[in-house]
Amino acid sequence: MSIIDFLIGKPLATSEERAEQIGVAAGIPIFGLDALSSAAYGPEAAMTLLIPLGLASVQHLLPLTSCLIALLIIVFFSYRQTIAAYPGGGGSYTVAHENLGTFPGLLAAAALMIDYVLTAAVGISAGIGALTSALPSLHSRTLTLCLVALAIITVVNLRGVRESGGLFMLPTYLFLACMMIAIGLGVFKILTSGGHPTPVMAPPPAPAATEAVTLWLLLKAFSSGCTALTGVEAVSNGVKAFREPTVPTAQRTLGIIIACLVLMLGGIAFVARGYGITATDPTSDQYQSVLSIMLMAVSGRGTFYAVAIISILLVLIFSANTAFADFPRVCRILAEDSFMPVSFGNRGRRLVYSEGIIVLAVVTGALLILFGGVTDRLIPLYAVGAFMAFTLSQAGMVKHWIKQEGKTNWHYVFINALGALGTGVTTIVVAVTKFADGAWIIVLLIPTVLVLMYWVRRHYNFVSQQVRTIEPLNMQGLHEPIVVVPMPYWSHIAQMALRQAMEISKEIKVLHVAEEDKPDAFCARWHEYVESPAEKAGYPRPELIQLHSPYRFVIAPIVDYVCKISDENPGRRIVTIVPELVERKWYAYFLHTQRAALLKYNLLIRGNDHISVLNIPWYLK
Repeated sequence: MSIIDFLIGKPLATSEERAEQIGVAAGIPIFGLDALSSAAYGPEAAMTLLIPLGLASVQHLLPLTSCLIALLIIVFFSYRQTIAAYPGGGGSYTVAHENLGTFPGLLAAAALMIDYVLTAAVGISAGIGALTSALPSLHSRTLTLCLVALAIITVVNLRGVRESGGLFMLPTYLFLACMMIAIGLGVFKILTSGGHPTPVMAPPPAPAATEAVTLWLLLKAFSSGCTALTGVEAVSNGVKAFREPTVPTAQRTLGIIIACLVLMLGGIAFVARGYGITATDPTSDQYQSVLSIMLMAVSGRGTFYAVAIISILLVLIFSANTAFADFPRVCRILAEDSFMPVSFGNRGRRLVYSEGIIVLAVVTGALLILFGGVTDRLIPLYAVGAFMAFTLSQAGMVKHWIKQEGKTNWHYVFINALGALGTGVTTIVVAVTKFADGAWIIVLLIPTVLVLMYWVRRHYNFVSQQVRTIEPLNMQGLHEPIVVVPMPYWSHIAQMALRQAMEISKEIKVLHVAEEDKPDAFCARWHEYVESPAEKAGYPRPELIQLHSPYRFVIAPIVDYVCKISDENPGRRIVTIVPELVERKWYAYFLHTQRAALLKYNLLIRGNDHISVLNIPWYLK
């Protein structure tokens, strides 16, 4: 078994695609981890900004969470309609592109792609950050742990959709079970105690209030809490990954993901208010996450607490999987429309879009290295791209329903219009309140990505215009080519190349680069090796051309000569035969000069339409 087979698995035939499709149980961890894991940091992101209000911050948490839940439900119904209308997947890009035009579609795609990169980087770093907080001795290895986690997620996704779902299923459902048990226990204690439960372990005291409540502060808290809605569009991007009946299966998956997220967001807010839990300063030595405080208040610091914390750590790390599931799919659809390299549309050995997975891994790795594995500053950038894509998608769906032939489904129009309005307002709020915290980076990145996509499309249009023809085969001006054979010395490889040349043309030029002031045995025995056998067999004698290289260059003189005779013979094709030794073992290539590969590259770069390269391999027996 090869290393590739061991790591990624044996290739899957196209006919096996049906077996790789997933159901609801696997769809939740594959496409829902980002959304579900946001319960671990979304509420805390909002509560952290309310720290200056002291204990009064608890009173504002439920209203803010209610707004988030209302927005989440609107987005759910909107994307439920998107899944039904576009079962081929594509989500925001497809909807916006088909209904609003090319630019809005690419704007949604650029926003989504940037959001997925941030999801991968921040998810991994947040999970490893939580791990190093629990085990301070690992703090110095933060970046290494982040890259190891990234490598694991990448390999798992390269193994196929079904295997990634199987691996991430256990931590996902363990996390959901722990959260539901903790929230259920907390709610039960609050209700049975008349709203004044006794915590098993008292939460840290709330800090003294240093600010009065303002609309600006509440808006900033709301925009930070909106990070809990990222990843909701993932199911609509990957509809084709679900088994038949595709649309109902995808809709059920999305419904369960949203229901769990609503229960967790509402439950965390309710329990935090009942127990008087406030956020702690993330920069303080006494920092504790809101979920950790809640778990200790409800159940203490026992076995359940340890299991719950481990599940939270795993889900945070694996939340990057949503990006790895969806980023390649968005790239594939863009590639089909010629806005990204066409290779992004090719499925790999395990029926996944491998190139998109690898590119996301490389970019995410670079981001982790750049920030040393600590990417907390990127969290405020999350919601900008996600909500921009939400808005464009819902606006596109409004037009989709209106332009339907026959009776317009006005209740669908209303749902999507409400979604567009809600997410549009949220986009503005998030962009304004987070601009100084780094949202300006998104403002620069999105136009950059747009320019690149337009450039790719322009390039493909240019290539298409250059190569397209409807003319029949042109039989005019056909001539026997001039064949050029570079030959450093006489060998089995040189003999095979020369035999091939004689089968192609009667005009053969053998190029031999010789060092000055050195005797050359090859030239001295040229008649014996080549001319005499050719004459006896009745073949024209190949012409030996000696090229002198005072600076010991080999490739440049050959390329110069080929280009020269091409210019001197404008109506003839020049075929350069490049003999090449082929090693059976990959590591043996390091023992050779690789001049053949360099010669081919230079001939292609400096050549023209009349210069061809014919590779003649010689395999070691």
